[in-house]
Amino acid sequence: MKSLITNINKVFESRVRLGIMSALSVNEKLDFNSLKELLDLTDGNLASHIKALEKEEFILVEKKFVGKKPKTSYKITKFGLIEFKKHLNALENLIKNQL
Repeated sequence: MKSLITNINKVFESRVRLGIMSALSVNEKLDFNSLKELLDLTDGNLASHIKALEKEEFILVEKKFVGKKPKTSYKITKFGLIEFKKHLNALENLIKNQL
């Protein structure tokens, strides 16, 4: 019998990473300040979680300048979306099997 937690991805266990992936899964892209405000995070907290998701290739980071100001935006990758959906389905199956 397959374990109910097989497809639960440890990378998404953090509420911050879950929030980042949720926001990026329904928006084409979001910039750093928008994510920070949406999730009510500090710069350092958001940056560390972004780095972890980027390392796993779940998100893409785009850095550019608007005038003289740097602007960083984030986009979920196809791989990231697939893995996030697997994670959500696994959570849903876990809940259904507990009722």
